[in-house]
Amino acid sequence: MNPSDNEQAAAIPSPRPCLALPVLLGLVIGICCPVGLAAASEAKATAAAKPAGRPALSVALTSPLQEDWPLTISANGNVAAWQEAVIGPEIGGQRLAEVLVNVGDEVRKGQLLARIAGENLSADLAQSRAAVAEAEATAAEATANAVRARQLRDKGFYSAQQASQIATAEQTALARLASARARVAADELRLTQTRVLAPDNGTISARAATVGSLAQPGQELFRLVRGNRIEWRAEVTAAEVVRIKPGMRASLQLPGQDTTRIEGRVRAVAPTVDPQTRNALVYVDLPEGARGGARAGMYARGEFDAGHGAVLTLPQSAVLLRDGFSYVYRVEADKHVTQIKVGAGRRKGERIAITDGLDPAARVVASGVGFLADGDLVRVVAPAAQ
Repeated sequence: MNPSDNEQAAAIPSPRPCLALPVLLGLVIGICCPVGLAAASEAKATAAAKPAGRPALSVALTSPLQEDWPLTISANGNVAAWQEAVIGPEIGGQRLAEVLVNVGDEVRKGQLLARIAGENLSADLAQSRAAVAEAEATAAEATANAVRARQLRDKGFYSAQQASQIATAEQTALARLASARARVAADELRLTQTRVLAPDNGTISARAATVGSLAQPGQELFRLVRGNRIEWRAEVTAAEVVRIKPGMRASLQLPGQDTTRIEGRVRAVAPTVDPQTRNALVYVDLPEGARGGARAGMYARGEFDAGHGAVLTLPQSAVLLRDGFSYVYRVEADKHVTQIKVGAGRRKGERIAITDGLDPAARVVASGVGFLADGDLVRVVAPAAQ
């Protein structure tokens, strides 16, 4: 190395640590920290001033009322004849000569409903009576022979065997006479059975008889509603049937008659419950005046009067029906609502009975429940009028 090179190297200054960057960073932090703290404070103040949530609805509140309501048991069932008599011929193989009544006719006990042709039976009766006359002559002859035989046997003209034979002939002739007379009685009875008579007072509900057809024993010719009595056969649950007693009042509403109700009385309660449906039948006698509107075969709904009792009620607008269940919305202290499942009973006017699931002191939303969901925030306004 040349001396000149050493001199040049000595003339170049050595590198020093840079102090400007730390100083610059310090200045930036010092300026930004107060600004960040101020922004955080402002955000906290804004969050505190902003409400926790927006109310979903403005609602009025109501509470359940305890009222004295008539206790009723609702039921559905069929209207049927109290007893329906099936009327048919008692003889067979004979032609129907005449039919005197039709469906809907009111008849009296013993009234002639139809007549079966009896010419063949009349001929049989005449033949039977002739057989009786013949048997009477034969019996008279046999009796006379027996009397003479007994007289002559005592004088020794007849043996014991001959006398016994004559007595046997007499008894046989008398037996044949009795048989012939019985046949006459049977033919007379068959001839009277050509008249089909009403077994009781009532109304003809069905007719299958036609003129010219052959009647057969057991064949249905007519159906008769005995005494024009009809009844309502109501179906009630196993839990409710124990509350129903004979003599209890019942009222039913017929289809298409929204304002007309028929009053009746419980005649009997079935002693058994259907194991399939878990329902029991209650038989309600309907008055004679119900004939104008009620018809056998109708399906009607009604109620049984079980007295009076205290029930909790709410306005119908406070109860929400959803998916086959009833719900109310209870308002909590923080103005949020809680959906509660309740048991809804019968209705009276604008109120509905609540059977279970609700505290009597609870405050619930009075209306607009269809717009709410569980947990919604609400704004409470003036309470609804009870």
